[in-house]
Amino acid sequence: MFINKKLFTTALLGLLVTLSIIALILSLVRVEDVTLPPTVQYGMVFDAGSSHTSLFVYEWDSDKQNNTGVVSQTLSCDVQGPGISSYADDPPKAGDSLRECLDEALKVIPAAKQRDVSAYFGATAGMRLLREQNSSAADRVLAEIAKTIQEYPVAFCGAQIITGEEEGAYGWITINYLLESFTKYSPKAHMWVHPEAANSFGALDLGGASTQISFAPKGSFINWNKTSRFMLYGYNYNIYTHSYICYGQNEMWKRLAKELIVESPSSTLVEHPCYPKDYKETISLSSFRTSPCTNQSDPRLPLDDRNVTLEGRSNASGCLVAVKKLFNFSACGQSQDCSFDGIYQPPVSGQFFAFSAFYYNFKFLNLTEGQSLATVRETIEHFCARTWEDLSSNYPEENPERLPKYCANANYILTLLLDAYKFNETSWNNIFFQMKVGSTNVGWTLGYMLNLTNMIPAEAPVWVKGHTPSLWAAAIAFVTFTLALGLVALVVLLWT
Repeated sequence: MFINKKLFTTALLGLLVTLSIIALILSLVRVEDVTLPPTVQYGMVFDAGSSHTSLFVYEWDSDKQNNTGVVSQTLSCDVQGPGISSYADDPPKAGDSLRECLDEALKVIPAAKQRDVSAYFGATAGMRLLREQNSSAADRVLAEIAKTIQEYPVAFCGAQIITGEEEGAYGWITINYLLESFTKYSPKAHMWVHPEAANSFGALDLGGASTQISFAPKGSFINWNKTSRFMLYGYNYNIYTHSYICYGQNEMWKRLAKELIVESPSSTLVEHPCYPKDYKETISLSSFRTSPCTNQSDPRLPLDDRNVTLEGRSNASGCLVAVKKLFNFSACGQSQDCSFDGIYQPPVSGQFFAFSAFYYNFKFLNLTEGQSLATVRETIEHFCARTWEDLSSNYPEENPERLPKYCANANYILTLLLDAYKFNETSWNNIFFQMKVGSTNVGWTLGYMLNLTNMIPAEAPVWVKGHTPSLWAAAIAFVTFTLALGLVALVVLLWT
């Protein structure tokens, strides 16, 4: 009986020591040691360009890589109607135009996540011009946009007009993220890693009202006052970026038409070298006074509002000459680090992605497969020589307002890339005309979302039944300690 009591007591004391150790360990448990797996976070960005608006929905895991989310595109939705700057006289319509895409976005985002979705609205060059022309009208349009988005169950973070440099820099981020210049997944290491000796790609964006060039310059030409600086995935980046307002495709058409009119000997019938032969367009002189880009105070422009007819000539060489006059190349003098209009630019280096209107125009001309510069020039010259009857019969599905403008667009792209940005026969092969990488659209919005994930905190951990791990640890420790005291009491009772 004595032996059994001794063995039993020894076992109880061993259990007491074990429970005491467990209680000590649990009392030291920290909150961050008991997290559950990461969850998915969502964000949405509106790209409000000069001619149209698009909505993109992105998602990323809450556990970031070096403080930046690994983001993927979930939805792309094109808003019906023109750019929001067109609603200056009826701002409520700008907000209403977004509803269809907002409804689509909520269909792909889980209901439980919607109120945590960061929603941003960024307007670009079209609204920059409206703000310059009529700032109160621009404010009213943005106010209606904000009012509409705030009706939806998302975390609205503001509607604003972003700068041209921001647009260019975010486009550069998008390109290099999609091409894994910043981070890539290593199947061997089972983790995201920074690529060794990663080469970045330059970004070329052509919109309706502005155009942007962004790249990481090399050599001693770098003017650090003209660079954008930011941190992604734990690394610092410095790039050159510049945005040229009024050098977007739509504003180029207006500026080109105006120059042809003021230089024409006829006041009512003006030859247009870029338009196809037998094509005619009637334009009012008053239309040039609606945009800051056509310089309303130009003394060469007649003050009356008469209509002028532009008559196509299918003149390829004449078109190129007329387009080049839109640039002030003489302002650079003999400087090698200058593009046009006296704007500083270091020499282009590395590979470039040309997207937006760069891509759409060259895609129409079947020039996005890496053709040589000689082939590109020959194709453009041949297209510009065709008549309106020839084009309209061979491209029956193409927008009849867009079709006659491809000649001017193509010559404008050539002038911008070769004469302004100074690509040449050799570096031309480093330009890739693309609009998507995989299933993701190329543009500034993804880069904008990536940069913002640096500031969006990782989602707060979710704990069982809403309790924090420190409370659970304390509760278990208390129960263990109480059990231990009970065992001590039992041992004392047995020995008495």
